[in-house]
Amino acid sequence: MLADSSGVPNPWLSWKYLSGHYDAIEAATRQHISLTLVSVSVGLLISFPLALLATRRRRTAGPILALAGVLYTIPSLALFVALVPVTGLKPLTVEIGLTAYTLVILVRNVAAGLAGVPADVVEAARGLGYGSLRLLLRVELPLALPAILAGLRVATVSTIALTTIGGYVGYGGLGDLIFQGLNSLYRAQVLTASLLCVALAVIADLLLLGLQRVLTPWTRGVAA
Repeated sequence: MLADSSGVPNPWLSWKYLSGHYDAIEAATRQHISLTLVSVSVGLLISFPLALLATRRRRTAGPILALAGVLYTIPSLALFVALVPVTGLKPLTVEIGLTAYTLVILVRNVAAGLAGVPADVVEAARGLGYGSLRLLLRVELPLALPAILAGLRVATVSTIALTTIGGYVGYGGLGDLIFQGLNSLYRAQVLTASLLCVALAVIADLLLLGLQRVLTPWTRGVAA
């Protein structure tokens, strides 16, 4: 069994740790999921109108994508720390930062999906009397779903990973346990929280993949 410098057993895997800290692990996992869901959901709500504007008015595409790209280049720790004087040590601080990082992925994928709708399909719908809103909801959006959901999968998995950085400001979900374990050299805590992060990412990706297959059944025929 592994031991620290003082000779006290310090294994990477410990059922004693799991049973003795179940409540803390569950709370951290819930917070991790909550931060991810809020950030990705808000990111999608912001990204859709921006992507729609970029596809409808081509002149705005460059500035919108450039702004999203600039936000993504800001180091996560620096962004969280910069937000603290404004928002304080709250989950909102982490959510704002995580939402900003989803934009570059979601805006690009939503815009690519909308731009990829065949022009002849759009013209046919307009010939049938479809207005702009009906055309968007009934024709363009369904055809753009594969690209949108693909971007949503990438954004969700990356957000689950980035959420751990929020541990530096005390709201990182499982990241809190990772940093606490690193500071105390508690191997079991570090490994448990890390494995749970990986599990959350895999589960989220599989769930979104299943959702994609349900909502876009025609893509399975094309792939086959």
